[in-house]
Amino acid sequence: MMRPFLPLVILLCFCVPFVASAQQTAVDFFESGIGKSKSGDFTGALQAFSMAITMNPENAASYYNRGVAKASLKDHRGAILDYDRAIELNGKDAMAYLSRGASKSKQDDHRGALLDFSRSIELNPDDPQAYYSRGSSRSRIEQYRGALADFSKAIELDPANVLVYYARGITKQKLDDFSGSLADFTKVIEMTPKRSQAFSGRGISKVELNDFNGAITDLNKAIELSPEDAEAYFYRGYAKGKLEDFKGALADYDRSITLKADNFKAYYGRGFCRGKLGDQKGALQDFTQAIEMNNSNTDAKVVYSGRITRPILDNLRNLVQERNRISELSPERSEAYFSRGVSKNKQGDQRGAIADLNKSIELNPTYAEAYFSRGLIKSAQGDQRGAITDCNDAIKLNPRYSEAFYVRGIIRHSLGDENGGCLDLSKAGELGYNPAYKAISDYCN
Repeated sequence: MMRPFLPLVILLCFCVPFVASAQQTAVDFFESGIGKSKSGDFTGALQAFSMAITMNPENAASYYNRGVAKASLKDHRGAILDYDRAIELNGKDAMAYLSRGASKSKQDDHRGALLDFSRSIELNPDDPQAYYSRGSSRSRIEQYRGALADFSKAIELDPANVLVYYARGITKQKLDDFSGSLADFTKVIEMTPKRSQAFSGRGISKVELNDFNGAITDLNKAIELSPEDAEAYFYRGYAKGKLEDFKGALADYDRSITLKADNFKAYYGRGFCRGKLGDQKGALQDFTQAIEMNNSNTDAKVVYSGRITRPILDNLRNLVQERNRISELSPERSEAYFSRGVSKNKQGDQRGAIADLNKSIELNPTYAEAYFSRGLIKSAQGDQRGAITDCNDAIKLNPRYSEAFYVRGIIRHSLGDENGGCLDLSKAGELGYNPAYKAISDYCN
């Protein structure tokens, strides 16, 4: 009577353990995936989480962790799909939004990333990583003030995170708060004394603050720690140029160009140094690397009257030096045209010099030095009216441009406007250009 019952008992014995085994197997695969992820075996982890998902397709954590494994393998598109599913199953998981945002950022979808980071912060407002990540995305889409606020909040929540101090220092530079950035870079250096980027960042800020000696000290350390840092060589060269160590600057620009051949600013800087060291040919080659273009100009003749004749005018004017000091190369590269024009003039190519100065002014109509230099050349060509016009423009742009008052004064005097000329010479002397007083003594009494 018991025989029919035995198979049933046996069936139950086999069925119950099978169900339990299937449930445990899904958990086993999940835990195996976690273990493999921790050990860095992301391929193995991905396979394990896939098995867990096959056995339990409604488990958000399995999708999330598989997404993490994919992201670790740089499969960010695949990771985003897994995070999407994890969020669909559990819309309150702050980490899923944070991780999806990170993968979107890797795909250059910074606005999408920003939305995910913001949602993560809503769900977990005390996570410093979310603020840091959102700050990074904001910075990439040039929302620098928002980025600054996020980095500051991240530091408030986690004062030991050195990366956030560095990111905040860079952001302050973007906002032209170079003075404020110094404290952040200094904090990074205190926490990690071997981080070359912090020395480089602080050195760059010091350059912007005109602390060229301090900048060189920091950039020396940056280069010591990272000898292949082309930017550090570039800025050190710039600082040396500001201190008129043109040979030292030249060597740094050489090295910067060797490390990063497409740095047109380094060619501009090297050209400037070569010009200062008398290598006008080399200067022209470098300025040409930084820019391209040419144009032409015409000159005019005038009648000289009064005691300042053409030869006297030429002699007085030729003693004046152009204000050719190195300054940061703007995106329009007007400074490179200006410096190349000065070099061409020194080589006797007045027409080419005028062409470059024309282009410099076209690109930057507020470039007082370019107007003044062009005025000097026009005067040398005999176009005194044009020279006065350029001096007028230089003075409008810089009312304390003493050399421009001086040159305009001697030209006006040479054209018969003795009163106007002497008033200009007086203003030049008042502004500190002492040679004006010699001209006043000779021609205004």
